[in-house]
Amino acid sequence: MIPLILVWIVVFVVALAVLLKASDYFTEAAEKIGLRLGIPAFIIGVTIVAVGTSLPELISSIFAVSAGASEIVIGNVVGSNIANILLVLGAVAIFAKKIETKYEMIEVDLPIFFASALFIFIVAFDGVINMWEGGIGILGVATYFAFAGISARKSSSAQEKAIKSEKKELRKEGLLFQFLVILISGLFIFLGAKYTVSSVIQISAILNIAKEVIALSAVAIGTSLPELVVGITAARKGNAGMAFGNVLGSNIFNSFAVLGVASMVGTLVVPAAMVTFSVPVLIGVSLLYLFTIQDKQLTIWEGIIFLLAYALYMGKVFMLF
Repeated sequence: MIPLILVWIVVFVVALAVLLKASDYFTEAAEKIGLRLGIPAFIIGVTIVAVGTSLPELISSIFAVSAGASEIVIGNVVGSNIANILLVLGAVAIFAKKIETKYEMIEVDLPIFFASALFIFIVAFDGVINMWEGGIGILGVATYFAFAGISARKSSSAQEKAIKSEKKELRKEGLLFQFLVILISGLFIFLGAKYTVSSVIQISAILNIAKEVIALSAVAIGTSLPELVVGITAARKGNAGMAFGNVLGSNIFNSFAVLGVASMVGTLVVPAAMVTFSVPVLIGVSLLYLFTIQDKQLTIWEGIIFLLAYALYMGKVFMLF
Protein backbone atom coordinates (compact mmCIF):
# COMPACT_ATOMS: atom_id res chain seq x y z
CA MET A 1 0.00 0.00 0.00
CA ILE A 2 1.33 3.44 -0.93
CA PRO A 3 1.96 5.64 2.15
CA LEU A 4 -0.55 8.48 2.43
CA ILE A 5 2.21 11.09 2.58
CA LEU A 6 3.49 10.04 -0.87
CA VAL A 7 -0.02 10.37 -2.31
CA TRP A 8 -0.32 13.94 -1.02
CA ILE A 9 3.19 14.84 -2.22
CA VAL A 10 2.23 13.68 -5.72
CA VAL A 11 -1.01 15.68 -5.47
CA PHE A 12 0.99 18.74 -4.43
CA VAL A 13 3.49 18.44 -7.29
CA VAL A 14 0.79 17.81 -9.92
CA ALA A 15 -1.53 20.55 -8.60
CA LEU A 16 1.27 23.11 -8.45
CA ALA A 17 2.40 22.21 -11.99
CA VAL A 18 -1.19 22.58 -13.25
CA LEU A 19 -1.53 25.92 -11.45
CA LEU A 20 1.68 27.29 -12.97
CA LYS A 21 0.99 26.08 -16.51
CA ALA A 22 -2.64 27.21 -16.48
CA SER A 23 -1.57 30.65 -15.21
CA ASP A 24 0.88 30.87 -18.10
CA TYR A 25 -1.83 30.07 -20.68
CA PHE A 26 -4.28 32.45 -18.99
CA THR A 27 -1.81 35.35 -19.04
CA GLU A 28 -0.77 34.75 -22.66
CA ALA A 29 -4.39 34.62 -23.85
CA ALA A 30 -5.33 37.74 -21.88
CA GLU A 31 -2.35 39.59 -23.33
CA LYS A 32 -3.36 38.61 -26.88
CA ILE A 33 -6.95 39.70 -26.30
CA GLY A 34 -5.69 43.05 -25.01
CA LEU A 35 -3.57 43.58 -28.11
CA ARG A 36 -6.38 42.50 -30.42
CA LEU A 37 -8.81 44.94 -28.76
CA GLY A 38 -6.30 47.76 -29.15
CA ILE A 39 -5.47 48.18 -25.46
CA PRO A 40 -2.20 50.17 -25.19
CA ALA A 41 0.91 48.06 -24.67
CA PHE A 42 1.89 49.85 -21.46
CA ILE A 43 -1.48 49.02 -19.83
CA ILE A 44 -1.07 45.36 -20.80
CA GLY A 45 2.46 45.35 -19.39
CA VAL A 46 1.67 46.85 -16.00
CA THR A 47 -1.60 44.99 -15.48
CA ILE A 48 -2.08 41.68 -17.33
CA VAL A 49 1.56 40.58 -17.37
CA ALA A 50 2.26 41.82 -13.83
CA VAL A 51 -0.80 40.05 -12.44
CA GLY A 52 -0.14 36.93 -14.52
CA THR A 53 3.29 36.18 -13.05
CA SER A 54 1.83 36.36 -9.53
CA LEU A 55 -1.45 34.59 -10.31
CA PRO A 56 -0.38 31.33 -8.57
CA GLU A 57 0.36 33.19 -5.31
CA LEU A 58 -2.87 35.19 -5.56
CA ILE A 59 -5.31 32.36 -6.26
CA SER A 60 -3.70 29.88 -3.85
CA SER A 61 -3.78 32.56 -1.12
CA ILE A 62 -7.52 33.10 -1.59
CA PHE A 63 -8.10 29.35 -1.29
CA ALA A 64 -5.89 29.19 1.81
CA VAL A 65 -7.96 31.82 3.61
CA SER A 66 -11.20 30.11 2.55
CA ALA A 67 -9.85 26.80 3.90
CA GLY A 68 -9.05 28.35 7.29
CA ALA A 69 -5.28 28.13 6.74
CA SER A 70 -4.45 31.84 6.34
CA GLU A 71 -0.93 31.35 7.71
CA ILE A 72 -0.13 29.81 4.31
CA VAL A 73 -0.70 33.26 2.74
CA ILE A 74 2.00 35.15 4.62
CA GLY A 75 4.34 32.17 4.30
CA ASN A 76 3.80 32.04 0.54
CA VAL A 77 4.27 35.80 0.04
CA VAL A 78 7.34 36.17 2.25
CA GLY A 79 8.86 32.91 1.04
CA SER A 80 8.27 33.76 -2.63
CA ASN A 81 9.74 37.25 -2.25
CA ILE A 82 12.88 35.90 -0.56
CA ALA A 83 13.16 33.15 -3.20
CA ASN A 84 12.73 35.71 -6.01
CA ILE A 85 15.69 37.73 -4.76
CA LEU A 86 18.12 35.07 -3.55
CA LEU A 87 17.18 31.98 -5.59
CA VAL A 88 15.98 33.50 -8.88
CA LEU A 89 18.55 36.29 -9.18
CA GLY A 90 21.31 34.03 -7.89
CA ALA A 91 20.52 31.25 -10.37
CA VAL A 92 20.15 33.64 -13.33
CA ALA A 93 23.43 35.41 -12.46
CA ILE A 94 25.27 32.07 -12.43
CA PHE A 95 23.58 30.93 -15.65
CA ALA A 96 24.26 34.22 -17.48
CA LYS A 97 27.68 34.86 -15.82
CA LYS A 98 26.45 38.41 -15.13
CA ILE A 99 23.12 40.27 -15.01
CA GLU A 100 23.15 43.82 -16.32
CA THR A 101 20.40 46.37 -16.88
CA LYS A 102 20.25 49.90 -18.28
CA TYR A 103 16.77 50.60 -16.94
CA GLU A 104 16.65 53.40 -14.36
CA MET A 105 14.69 52.24 -11.32
CA ILE A 106 16.06 54.50 -8.59
CA GLU A 107 13.36 57.21 -8.77
CA VAL A 108 10.11 55.20 -8.57
CA ASP A 109 10.48 51.42 -8.74
CA LEU A 110 13.07 50.85 -6.02
CA PRO A 111 11.42 53.11 -3.40
CA ILE A 112 8.07 51.36 -3.95
CA PHE A 113 9.82 47.97 -3.92
CA PHE A 114 11.35 48.63 -0.48
CA ALA A 115 8.13 50.23 0.75
CA SER A 116 6.33 46.99 -0.12
CA ALA A 117 8.73 45.01 2.10
CA LEU A 118 8.31 47.53 4.93
CA PHE A 119 4.55 47.23 4.46
CA ILE A 120 4.72 43.51 5.29
CA PHE A 121 6.89 44.21 8.34
CA ILE A 122 4.47 46.84 9.69
CA VAL A 123 1.15 45.05 9.10
CA ALA A 124 2.48 41.66 10.26
CA PHE A 125 4.01 42.98 13.48
CA ASP A 126 0.89 42.44 15.63
CA GLY A 127 0.30 38.92 14.30
CA VAL A 128 -2.76 39.65 12.14
CA ILE A 129 -3.47 41.44 8.85
CA ASN A 130 -7.02 42.80 8.61
CA MET A 131 -9.02 44.10 5.66
CA TRP A 132 -8.16 47.75 6.39
CA GLU A 133 -4.45 47.01 6.23
CA GLY A 134 -5.10 44.95 3.10
CA GLY A 135 -6.90 47.93 1.60
CA ILE A 136 -3.72 49.98 2.03
CA GLY A 137 -1.85 47.24 0.17
CA ILE A 138 -4.29 47.34 -2.74
CA LEU A 139 -3.92 51.13 -2.82
CA GLY A 140 -0.14 50.63 -2.87
CA VAL A 141 -0.18 48.33 -5.90
CA ALA A 142 -2.61 50.66 -7.69
CA THR A 143 -0.16 53.52 -7.10
CA TYR A 144 2.68 51.45 -8.52
CA PHE A 145 0.61 50.51 -11.59
CA ALA A 146 -0.10 54.21 -12.16
CA PHE A 147 3.58 55.20 -11.96
CA ALA A 148 4.65 52.21 -14.05
CA GLY A 149 2.03 53.09 -16.64
CA ILE A 150 3.28 56.66 -16.95
CA SER A 151 6.85 55.42 -17.27
CA ALA A 152 5.94 52.74 -19.82
CA ARG A 153 3.91 55.20 -21.91
CA LYS A 154 7.03 57.29 -22.49
CA SER A 155 8.89 54.33 -23.97
CA SER A 156 6.01 52.54 -25.71
CA SER A 157 6.25 54.41 -29.02
CA ALA A 158 9.36 52.45 -30.00
CA GLN A 159 7.38 49.22 -29.76
CA GLU A 160 4.43 50.24 -31.97
CA LYS A 161 5.70 48.54 -35.15
CA ALA A 162 6.22 45.25 -33.33
CA ILE A 163 2.76 45.53 -31.79
CA LYS A 164 1.09 46.17 -35.17
CA SER A 165 2.70 43.09 -36.71
CA GLU A 166 1.72 41.04 -33.68
CA LYS A 167 -1.88 42.19 -33.99
CA LYS A 168 -1.94 40.96 -37.60
CA GLU A 169 -0.93 37.50 -36.39
CA LEU A 170 -3.61 37.60 -33.70
CA ARG A 171 -6.34 38.23 -36.26
CA LYS A 172 -5.66 34.77 -37.66
CA GLU A 173 -6.30 33.11 -34.30
CA GLY A 174 -9.51 34.99 -33.45
CA LEU A 175 -10.88 36.31 -30.17
CA LEU A 176 -13.21 33.35 -29.59
CA PHE A 177 -10.29 30.94 -29.36
CA GLN A 178 -8.46 33.16 -26.84
CA PHE A 179 -11.58 33.53 -24.69
CA LEU A 180 -11.91 29.74 -24.76
CA VAL A 181 -8.29 29.42 -23.59
CA ILE A 182 -9.03 31.84 -20.73
CA LEU A 183 -12.12 29.87 -19.73
CA ILE A 184 -10.37 26.49 -19.73
CA SER A 185 -7.14 27.74 -18.12
CA GLY A 186 -9.21 29.57 -15.49
CA LEU A 187 -10.87 26.28 -14.57
CA PHE A 188 -7.47 24.58 -14.22
CA ILE A 189 -6.15 27.51 -12.15
CA PHE A 190 -9.11 26.97 -9.82
CA LEU A 191 -8.44 23.23 -9.52
CA GLY A 192 -4.66 23.65 -9.25
CA ALA A 193 -4.95 26.21 -6.45
CA LYS A 194 -7.57 24.19 -4.59
CA TYR A 195 -5.50 21.00 -4.51
CA THR A 196 -2.21 22.80 -3.89
CA VAL A 197 -3.64 24.29 -0.69
CA SER A 198 -5.39 21.04 0.29
CA SER A 199 -2.18 19.02 -0.14
CA VAL A 200 -0.16 21.53 1.92
CA ILE A 201 -2.68 21.24 4.76
CA GLN A 202 -2.60 17.42 4.62
CA ILE A 203 1.21 17.14 4.35
CA SER A 204 1.74 19.54 7.26
CA ALA A 205 -0.71 17.54 9.39
CA ILE A 206 0.90 14.16 8.56
CA LEU A 207 4.47 15.40 9.14
CA ASN A 208 3.44 17.60 12.07
CA ILE A 209 5.11 20.57 10.40
CA ALA A 210 3.65 24.07 10.58
CA LYS A 211 1.76 25.00 7.40
CA GLU A 212 3.71 28.23 7.06
CA VAL A 213 6.99 26.26 6.91
CA ILE A 214 5.80 24.34 3.84
CA ALA A 215 4.48 27.61 2.39
CA LEU A 216 7.87 29.28 2.99
CA SER A 217 9.71 26.47 1.23
CA ALA A 218 7.92 24.16 -1.23
CA VAL A 219 5.03 26.46 -2.16
CA ALA A 220 7.24 29.56 -2.31
CA ILE A 221 9.83 27.89 -4.54
CA GLY A 222 7.11 26.42 -6.75
CA THR A 223 5.31 29.72 -7.25
CA SER A 224 8.65 31.45 -7.98
CA LEU A 225 9.29 29.12 -10.92
CA PRO A 226 7.70 31.52 -13.46
CA GLU A 227 10.17 34.24 -12.45
CA LEU A 228 13.06 31.76 -12.67
CA VAL A 229 11.99 30.52 -16.11
CA VAL A 230 11.51 34.08 -17.39
CA GLY A 231 14.95 35.07 -16.08
CA ILE A 232 16.80 32.10 -17.60
CA THR A 233 14.91 32.40 -20.90
CA ALA A 234 15.78 36.10 -21.07
CA ALA A 235 19.42 35.27 -20.29
CA ARG A 236 19.53 32.87 -23.23
CA LYS A 237 18.33 35.70 -25.47
CA GLY A 238 21.00 38.04 -24.11
CA ASN A 239 18.58 40.04 -21.95
CA ALA A 240 19.32 38.73 -18.47
CA GLY A 241 18.74 42.20 -17.03
CA MET A 242 15.00 41.52 -17.40
CA ALA A 243 15.32 39.39 -14.26
CA PHE A 244 15.87 42.54 -12.17
CA GLY A 245 12.60 44.09 -13.26
CA ASN A 246 10.72 40.80 -13.13
CA VAL A 247 11.71 40.19 -9.50
CA LEU A 248 10.99 43.80 -8.56
CA GLY A 249 7.50 43.82 -10.08
CA SER A 250 6.61 40.39 -8.73
CA ASN A 251 7.67 41.25 -5.17
CA ILE A 252 5.71 44.51 -5.20
CA PHE A 253 2.59 42.72 -6.42
CA ASN A 254 2.98 39.87 -3.91
CA SER A 255 3.45 42.23 -0.96
CA PHE A 256 0.65 44.64 -1.76
CA ALA A 257 -1.91 42.83 -3.92
CA VAL A 258 -1.72 39.20 -2.76
CA LEU A 259 -1.85 40.12 0.93
CA GLY A 260 -4.40 42.86 0.20
CA VAL A 261 -6.84 40.71 -1.76
CA ALA A 262 -6.48 37.71 0.58
CA SER A 263 -7.21 39.90 3.63
CA MET A 264 -10.50 40.94 2.01
CA VAL A 265 -11.57 37.29 2.13
CA GLY A 266 -10.67 36.96 5.82
CA THR A 267 -8.25 38.16 8.48
CA LEU A 268 -4.77 36.75 7.95
CA VAL A 269 -2.93 35.11 10.85
CA VAL A 270 0.82 35.72 11.04
CA PRO A 271 2.68 33.11 13.15
CA ALA A 272 5.08 34.53 15.75
CA ALA A 273 8.06 32.78 14.11
CA MET A 274 7.34 34.66 10.89
CA VAL A 275 7.37 38.01 12.69
CA THR A 276 10.64 37.33 14.49
CA PHE A 277 12.58 35.61 11.69
CA SER A 278 11.32 35.38 8.10
CA VAL A 279 9.86 38.90 7.82
CA PRO A 280 13.11 40.51 9.12
CA VAL A 281 15.03 38.30 6.66
CA LEU A 282 12.84 39.69 3.87
CA ILE A 283 13.76 43.24 4.92
CA GLY A 284 17.43 42.23 4.89
CA VAL A 285 17.40 40.64 1.44
CA SER A 286 15.35 43.57 0.08
CA LEU A 287 18.12 45.89 1.28
CA LEU A 288 20.61 43.54 -0.37
CA TYR A 289 18.67 43.89 -3.63
CA LEU A 290 18.74 47.69 -3.28
CA PHE A 291 22.51 47.73 -2.85
CA THR A 292 22.99 45.21 -5.67
CA ILE A 293 21.01 47.22 -8.21
CA GLN A 294 22.97 50.42 -7.55
CA ASP A 295 25.64 49.48 -10.13
CA LYS A 296 22.94 47.86 -12.32
CA GLN A 297 24.65 44.47 -12.40
CA LEU A 298 24.98 41.19 -10.52
CA THR A 299 28.10 39.08 -11.06
CA ILE A 300 28.43 35.31 -10.97
CA TRP A 301 30.20 35.52 -7.60
CA GLU A 302 27.41 37.61 -6.13
CA GLY A 303 24.97 35.06 -7.57
CA ILE A 304 26.79 32.27 -5.74
CA ILE A 305 26.56 34.27 -2.50
CA PHE A 306 22.83 34.75 -3.08
CA LEU A 307 22.29 31.00 -3.51
CA LEU A 308 24.37 30.19 -0.44
CA ALA A 309 22.35 32.73 1.55
CA TYR A 310 19.14 31.05 0.37
CA ALA A 311 20.45 27.62 1.38
CA LEU A 312 21.31 29.06 4.81
CA TYR A 313 17.82 30.54 5.12
CA MET A 314 16.16 27.22 4.21
CA GLY A 315 18.35 25.48 6.76
CA LYS A 316 17.13 27.88 9.44
CA VAL A 317 13.50 27.49 8.37
CA PHE A 318 13.72 23.72 8.85
CA MET A 319 15.93 24.16 11.97
CA LEU A 320 18.71 22.01 10.50
CA PHE A 321 21.32 24.06 12.37
